[in-house]
Amino acid sequence: MHITILTFEGFNELDSLIALNILNRVRKPGWQVSIASPAAKIRSMNGVVLEAQASLKDACEADAVLVGSGIQTRGVAADAALMSQLRLDPTRQLLGAQCSGTLILAKLGLLDGVPACTDLTTKPWVEEAGVPVLNQPFVAKGNVATAGGCLASQYLAVWVIARLEGVEAARAAMQHVAPVGEREIYVTRAMANIAPFI
Repeated sequence: MHITILTFEGFNELDSLIALNILNRVRKPGWQVSIASPAAKIRSMNGVVLEAQASLKDACEADAVLVGSGIQTRGVAADAALMSQLRLDPTRQLLGAQCSGTLILAKLGLLDGVPACTDLTTKPWVEEAGVPVLNQPFVAKGNVATAGGCLASQYLAVWVIARLEGVEAARAAMQHVAPVGEREIYVTRAMANIAPFI
């Protein structure tokens, strides 16, 4: 099972790395989580440099793809050559997007007729792309999910785990990362947000 997190120049660390960490809490042979990018190295909005572990081609072949956000997402969405490489398919992949990553899914036509979640900055751009935006942290329809707000990346991660490995695996992953003394609160909230969509 290969899960990729599409991460572009100017990425938001919270979106890509929280999901990466939670998804890697699944300890199962064959379970692989990778940062995928069009470049070998990418720099975050705060100057953190990451080496990509997978290519865009790898992402197009993965079992699940999450699209992170960043300060250059509008430029990515306007780059026809780059966008043409993103051959994502919800009939064979779980697809999710975080904040401005939702704009990428919208521009790819993957949110047609589906309301979405995103951050307040990106909301007008997603609406301009013809996608209604909900005032909630997470929504999914079929194999496509979106989340709004940096810390909502946890919901995308547990949704992917629940869909691919089951609800108990998702609960266990959240228990590993929740603050001490608040585990039940965090797990309950995460599961309540994804429960209607699994």
